[in-house]
Amino acid sequence: MSLYGMMRTGVSGMNAQANRLSAVADNIANSDTTGYKRSSAEFSTLIMPGTGGAYNSGGVTTTIRSAVSTQGVMTYTTSVSDLAVNGDGFFVVQDAGGTPYLTRAGSFVPDAQGRLVNAAGYQLMAYSYANGDPAATANGFEGLVPVQISDQQMTATPSTEGLFSGNLPAGATPVAAGSLPSTNSASAQYTSKTSLVAYDNLGNKKLLDVYFTNTGAGTWEVSVFDQSKATAGTSFPYTGGALGSADLTFDTTTGKLAGTPDSVSFTVPGGSTLDLDLSQLTQLGTGFTVADAKLNGNAPSSIQKVQIGQDGVIYAQFADGSTKALYKIPLADVQSPDNLTAMPGNVYVQSTDSGAVHIGFANEGKLGSIVSGALENSNVDIAEELTNMIAAQRSYTANSKVFQTGSDLMDVLVNLKR
Repeated sequence: MSLYGMMRTGVSGMNAQANRLSAVADNIANSDTTGYKRSSAEFSTLIMPGTGGAYNSGGVTTTIRSAVSTQGVMTYTTSVSDLAVNGDGFFVVQDAGGTPYLTRAGSFVPDAQGRLVNAAGYQLMAYSYANGDPAATANGFEGLVPVQISDQQMTATPSTEGLFSGNLPAGATPVAAGSLPSTNSASAQYTSKTSLVAYDNLGNKKLLDVYFTNTGAGTWEVSVFDQSKATAGTSFPYTGGALGSADLTFDTTTGKLAGTPDSVSFTVPGGSTLDLDLSQLTQLGTGFTVADAKLNGNAPSSIQKVQIGQDGVIYAQFADGSTKALYKIPLADVQSPDNLTAMPGNVYVQSTDSGAVHIGFANEGKLGSIVSGALENSNVDIAEELTNMIAAQRSYTANSKVFQTGSDLMDVLVNLKR
């Protein structure tokens, strides 16, 4: 055995324990860091080949592992933009340069531009509803945009669809074809009438008159008019005529709509095409009743508050009480989360051992759910770290004694020549 080899082995042991102590120090320092995952030093031997009866000491090497897949305890807060992942998955964030990262640190707050930024300055990424229902890009970060919500922005949504349900009276007196509302004549007659509020492209309210007129046994005509174009005092005729009309047929046995059409389509003045669903109308032996009437769209309104669902959808609630889906937060995952490469700011990037990044939505597959108003605490156990610190200190001292003994023996060897 070489005395130099013995001393190198002692140095190797001290270096290994120093790495262990460094990991412990980092864990203790970040014990209160949101979403932090504890690190540990894993030891492995270095064996030197021996010859004959001689033994050549090798040493020890360390590999630093992070317990990324271990869930931390959640703490609930009063901020809706504080987010935690309950289960597997990571939030996708980006730095100021646009480089994407993964993180479990969800302490997001709006910055001056309304972007949600966590304590390390990383921006939360999501898919926008601007172009319809979003779909996750499974093998990349394309399509993700920074979540940006400003309470100063106003929005108006035109009415494009609606639902009207109720009952039309069976046995009503039919109206002659020449006197139907769709003719828009001054002598037009109808059976029942109601009004609906719709919104144009600028968010202006448009009051619509809807006429239901019996035309025979089980047959009805529905016609829609712009109330602002009605003749004062009599309604008919309306300037410009009907916006849209349709003929409905009911089963005289069940009182339900038979076949199509089961809706009426028309263009809202100054707005978009609106499809009014009438499939739940009935014709029964009672009076005209309205069970439900819903139209989408809203007047110009500012955002009052934001809500985030467990599926990651960010909803804006406006001053008029309406809600609108703005973004959908995805979750990313890899095959081996513990082998991700940790970066400054409590973020991670893909490594050769972690596997490729896959992106999906919360509650899909093995991905967890998103909890709004909560933060994931560090998974560091202070008691365990202090125990490891004591053990590392003892081992470091023992390895230093090996080095010191080798040094003393070297002095003896040198003194033999004197």
